[in-house]
Amino acid sequence: MDKAGAADTLTAGPRRGRARLRGKRGGAPLPLLVPALIGLAFLVLPLVALLIRAPWRSMPDLLTSAEVWQALQLSLLCATAATAVSLVIGVPLAWLLARVEFPGRGLVRALVTLPLVLPPVVGGVALLMALGRNGVVGRWLDDWFGVTLPFTTAGVVVAEAFVAMPFLVISVEGTLRAADPRYEEAATTLGASRFTAFRRVTLPLIAPGIAAGAVLAWARALGEFGATITFAGNFPGRTQTMPLAVYLALQNDPEAAIALSLVLLAVSIAVLAGLRDRWMTAS
Repeated sequence: MDKAGAADTLTAGPRRGRARLRGKRGGAPLPLLVPALIGLAFLVLPLVALLIRAPWRSMPDLLTSAEVWQALQLSLLCATAATAVSLVIGVPLAWLLARVEFPGRGLVRALVTLPLVLPPVVGGVALLMALGRNGVVGRWLDDWFGVTLPFTTAGVVVAEAFVAMPFLVISVEGTLRAADPRYEEAATTLGASRFTAFRRVTLPLIAPGIAAGAVLAWARALGEFGATITFAGNFPGRTQTMPLAVYLALQNDPEAAIALSLVLLAVSIAVLAGLRDRWMTAS
């Protein structure tokens, strides 16, 4: 048998195995298919209903009203500012968790990810206890610097950063753990400081992870409701973001609430489309 024939014989077995595996994976047993379809309908049907009940004819007038544009501009401004804050302090925190061994690192990681599972209203109450006028830190900010965060636009940024930064930290930490640390070690052996190695070597390597985490944090900040209304209130033009405007409009003008919800839905779809290579591709 020549080499070509031997190669075909060796590869024929794996090809047949993969073909049989694909055949077995092609079907789905009925006890799994039915609940899977019910779960899909449970997740998709509300979004479809939102599109069906949308007041498409009056949508331009609803979306161009002064109240909507005011809430939208404030939402974009605060979400972007919260993302910037998360980048400044979240990336170093992710590097610390990924690269430095220290006692209690697991506890620190758990505390960092706690806002992901913490009810947002509880987060808002915690922020009030820490940064309110009579809070643990807020009283000193007020007495020494005259800074008051609750029920201000800056308070919206703080509340959104509190709930959004864990998304950035988790994304960047995962990217750092996947990156080869030998590049940093090589840079330090050539005379670069740890900070220079991080700035010139590590940051370019983890830039895609930082970008993905920033987008997720921005989207989470844009949709934040509970912590914002608890810590910053719901004052039009000052603290009323899009989710708060949806909540208020739902009580007085359901069509406006649907229109605002569609805007946030479109933003969410755009975020998923931007992250499709990271989150939506099959392995």
